[in-house]
Amino acid sequence: MRRKRRKTTEASFSDPLSDYSPPEFDDDLEEALCDNDMTVMALTPMVTVNVETTVNKTMQILAEHGVACALVIDDEQKLHGVFTERDVLDKVAEQYHMVKDLPVRVVMTHEPMCVYAMDMPAKALNMMATGNFRHVPVLDFDDKLIGVLGPRRVTGFLSKYTQ
Repeated sequence: MRRKRRKTTEASFSDPLSDYSPPEFDDDLEEALCDNDMTVMALTPMVTVNVETTVNKTMQILAEHGVACALVIDDEQKLHGVFTERDVLDKVAEQYHMVKDLPVRVVMTHEPMCVYAMDMPAKALNMMATGNFRHVPVLDFDDKLIGVLGPRRVTGFLSKYTQ
C-alpha cells in the first residue's frame, strides 16, 4: 500500500525559528556559562600518560606536576581513561606492591564522562556536580583530547565574574 505524499506549500510552512528571541541572562556569569563554548575555559596544560605507563611511573608524574589527574591516552592521542588521586586511594593504596608495575590502564577509570569543545561550560559544571567527580576531559570534534577541566580551572573562570 502506497502512502500519499502531502504537498507542502509555502503558505503551510511555518519556520519554528522565525519568532526566536535570544535568551536573556540574569548576569555576566550566567551568560558566560550558557552562551560560550568550552574554549573560554583554561583547558591546558594537562598531564597525559600512555596506556602502557606503569602505575608507579604515573603516580610519580602526578607528584612531579602537583596535579590530581592524568589523562590516559594511546599513541594516536585517543582518550582511554583518567587516573586520579581517587583511583590511587580506591584501587592502588592497599595493594601497591601488587599493582605498581602494571600498566595504568588496569587501575584507571575507564570511559570517563567527557565534554566537547563546542559544549557550553555549564554542561561541564553540571556533569562535575551531578556525577561527583572533579575532572572532565575535553575532546574536539574528532574525539581527540584537547584539555581537561578541573577544580582549579573552574575556580579561575568563576573568579572573573565574582568581583
